[in-house]
Amino acid sequence: MSITPTSLARELFVDPWKRLKYGFLPVRRIVDEDEATAANSQGGLSNDELQATQDYQEHQEHQEYEVRQKQQEKQAADNVEEEEVSNEETEFEYRDEANRPWWKFFDESEYRSNKKQKESNRWYSWFNGSPSAQEKKLILKLDVLLAFYSCMAYWVKYLDTVNLTNAYVSGMKEELGMKGNDLIHTQNMYSIGNIIFQLPFLFFLNKIPLNYLLPSLDLAWSLLTVGEGYVKTTGGIKALRFFVGAFEAPSYLAYQYLFGCFYKHDEMVRRSAFYYFGQYIGTLSSGGIQSAVYASLNGRNGLAGWRWNFIIDAIISVGVGLIGFYSLPGDPYNCYSIFLTDDEIRLARKRIEQNNTQGNDFHKKAFSFDVWKRVLFDWKVWVLSVWNIFCWCNSNAGTGCFILWLKSLKRYTIPKVNQLSMITPGLGLVYLTVTAIIADKFHSRWFAIIFTQVFNIIGNVILAVWYVEEGAKWFGFILQYMGWAMAPVLYGWMNDICRRDSDARAITLVIMNIAGSVFSVWTSVVFFPTVQAPRYLRGYSFTAACALALSIWTLFVLWLYKKDERKHSKDNGIILYNSSVETPPPGFISVSPVDMDAKESSQSPEPMLQEDYIYVMDDHKSSDK
Repeated sequence: MSITPTSLARELFVDPWKRLKYGFLPVRRIVDEDEATAANSQGGLSNDELQATQDYQEHQEHQEYEVRQKQQEKQAADNVEEEEVSNEETEFEYRDEANRPWWKFFDESEYRSNKKQKESNRWYSWFNGSPSAQEKKLILKLDVLLAFYSCMAYWVKYLDTVNLTNAYVSGMKEELGMKGNDLIHTQNMYSIGNIIFQLPFLFFLNKIPLNYLLPSLDLAWSLLTVGEGYVKTTGGIKALRFFVGAFEAPSYLAYQYLFGCFYKHDEMVRRSAFYYFGQYIGTLSSGGIQSAVYASLNGRNGLAGWRWNFIIDAIISVGVGLIGFYSLPGDPYNCYSIFLTDDEIRLARKRIEQNNTQGNDFHKKAFSFDVWKRVLFDWKVWVLSVWNIFCWCNSNAGTGCFILWLKSLKRYTIPKVNQLSMITPGLGLVYLTVTAIIADKFHSRWFAIIFTQVFNIIGNVILAVWYVEEGAKWFGFILQYMGWAMAPVLYGWMNDICRRDSDARAITLVIMNIAGSVFSVWTSVVFFPTVQAPRYLRGYSFTAACALALSIWTLFVLWLYKKDERKHSKDNGIILYNSSVETPPPGFISVSPVDMDAKESSQSPEPMLQEDYIYVMDDHKSSDK
């Protein structure tokens, strides 16, 4: 179907409102109801009969999902000689493993994507070579509804996170009588609340409609942020920060999980980077907002400028939370979006099936011994949790060390300090963009991670030495966001590693996030005590060591990942064999492209080389590339 301006306008501005229940409530979309539609058009069904038919279709969906899950588990065991394929022709690449060079270890996508898939993913293409106009339209919609909205949501979330430090240097410390390590303890109350209330999502992350949950929690912590503007004591601010952290607990997990539900492995990092843009923009704009608020509202209605900052942040958060009820799409198998058409929901399901990503089923039990046994006896949850601990501890950006150093110079006014604090997150946006492009477009997530950590180590070593020229310190501080630039790469890669099991993916995501959060709490107290600001010798040394450990551990993850993908290479369109120990598989044509001219000669063609590929269709039609 061709896309015209009229049809697109209707699709975006007219049809969505017809899908709202009671005129305001998004509900779960039922798209596999073709039989009910046909029956209704032919003989006419009453509302009760139509509802009964829809209920039956939901039941059928659940049964079909269970059948599909069993098929995927059977394929994962690699005990199937023949597999069901889609109606579309599937192309396989036959690859000879004999004499495989050692440097292929660093080819991350060696077993993840075949040659044709790599060639279709041009570095300049946002859509990774998708030939379908419908799929491009779907991706653009998801980019706005999910990726861009996640950026806004994380922006307001991080506004509220970092405005504590801005408020601290803008008068809150003196007005509340904060002393010693009160700042770091208040920050940790937020982290403790966040960690505790992540625990229930070990069981519910992939079993509840996140499009309802996330906006509701946004509205709740927005009200608590207003309370921070009227707090009178240090104990009061600590208590409020605890509950703000509690209400924000699932947001980080949920958005990362949703990215894995809709996007393919080589699309995910760039979209996850959008989410992190929100973090950096939150840090960046917090200083600007605090500066503007302090200059214009300080003393208005008897409230200090730092108090007005919390109130303004809360107002912004309420608006973003309300938008979330209509923007967040749910997931492909439990879609609540009013902006996606039925065909686009079906296409979204097809895309994740092509990516071998298991869909969600809300009918599953919240707790299953089989699921937990499967998770705990697999390498993923343990290795990825250690990996994430290094990720959470490899940056000094969250400690407020840069803004505390600016204030210690005693040459800038409070508004100027807040303005200068915007430099490092502004540069962080550039770091994020470069890192995401390296990871997605060059299929090298391991290199993107190590690339950022080299600069991260340099910056932290300079700051650990400390007694250097002031220009060198500026250089060290402006590299601080290199540490976090790899976070969307790590979480995107985690989604890819765990994609075949939705339960394991949800549980692993929560556990690794809790592990990182727990370590960040106690390490911030031990290595970044406020009384040592701004020179944190132990802190900068610790973050440099974590960055080095992260780089080494990334290579270990790469080895395990490739080992796992090799087992499932056929699912990825690659059939492996070793000509030195076995005969070529059935249907294989031992003709190198360079020897095609010799195929009519009396001599046998030369054996295939490592880099020569033959694509064989599933109906045994062959074509030379």
